[in-house]
Amino acid sequence: MKHASKISFFDRYLSLWVALCMAAGIFIGRFLPAVPAVLERLEVAHVSIPIAVLIWLMIFPMMLKVDFASIRNVGREPRGLFVTWIVNWLVKPFTMFAFAWVFFRFAFRAWISDNLAGDYLAGAVLLGAAPCTAMVFVWSQLTKGDAAYTVVQVATNDLVILFAFAPIVKFLLGIGGVSVPWGTLLTSVFLFVVVPLALGVAVRHAVVQRQGEAFFRERFLPRFTPLTIGGLLATLVLVFAFQGRVILDNPLHIALIAVPLVVQTFFIFFLSWGVCRRLRLPHAITAPATMIGSSNFFELSVAVAVSLFGTSSPVALATIVGVLVEVPVMLALVHIMNRCKSN
Repeated sequence: MKHASKISFFDRYLSLWVALCMAAGIFIGRFLPAVPAVLERLEVAHVSIPIAVLIWLMIFPMMLKVDFASIRNVGREPRGLFVTWIVNWLVKPFTMFAFAWVFFRFAFRAWISDNLAGDYLAGAVLLGAAPCTAMVFVWSQLTKGDAAYTVVQVATNDLVILFAFAPIVKFLLGIGGVSVPWGTLLTSVFLFVVVPLALGVAVRHAVVQRQGEAFFRERFLPRFTPLTIGGLLATLVLVFAFQGRVILDNPLHIALIAVPLVVQTFFIFFLSWGVCRRLRLPHAITAPATMIGSSNFFELSVAVAVSLFGTSSPVALATIVGVLVEVPVMLALVHIMNRCKSN
């Protein structure tokens, strides 16, 4: 994987950091139970204030990267965009539901109770309904995708999230027998998508107008990287602190949750790649069109899972497992994509 040097040290070993956070969180939950007990009381309208603050630290810097001005280039090679939109919103959420249903309800029923199966299914749905908006820049770079085209894909994808995420999640969870109030779901989307996205667009516009695009990209954005990393790691520690007993009682469940997530990722990758190949799209377009659907906006999934079901819910655990498997699986797909280019 000759381009792997371009991925940051943190991103490259994300799965390791998640494992360390899991260990730290379980330790806190097991030996310092007063910490999660106190934090659990710090909530408003069933939304954990500490978790909400940390998730904002994760999501806001990502929203700063969204350049809606790029949408004026939406007509450039529209076939790749159509592949992205169709796979992300008409295929991916439903295949994720199907894979999760088969594995959790049938294949793994000897190890997973019906209640846990429903919770893990809900977590998988939240992951499947949130295609990537941040790490896709890394995957596109590693596969030598067209950077400008990737920006257009991300910008249009974020617009679709505003309108499609909540209805799709509500519909699929309803089929899965998981009841979610519309008000709570829409509030979660508003808090963790609409508000940070609007603020990110406003801040980006103000900084670019005053200091220029180069200053924003090279000096302003990097200042937020520690906030994103710190927010993600602290969130994982807290969630695992609440999940400690579940994990200790059911360590096998981490691997079981990962199975449909990995199967889904490979399925979406080869589906998107096959369609792009059939359309004879160039590699620079095929790469981002394929990678954006294969990866997930796991920060949003974790945020919505926590706000809807709580930090101690198995639903939140399922979305965290999505973070655990994301990088090693996507790096494997980067390798496959680069090999496909040479064939």
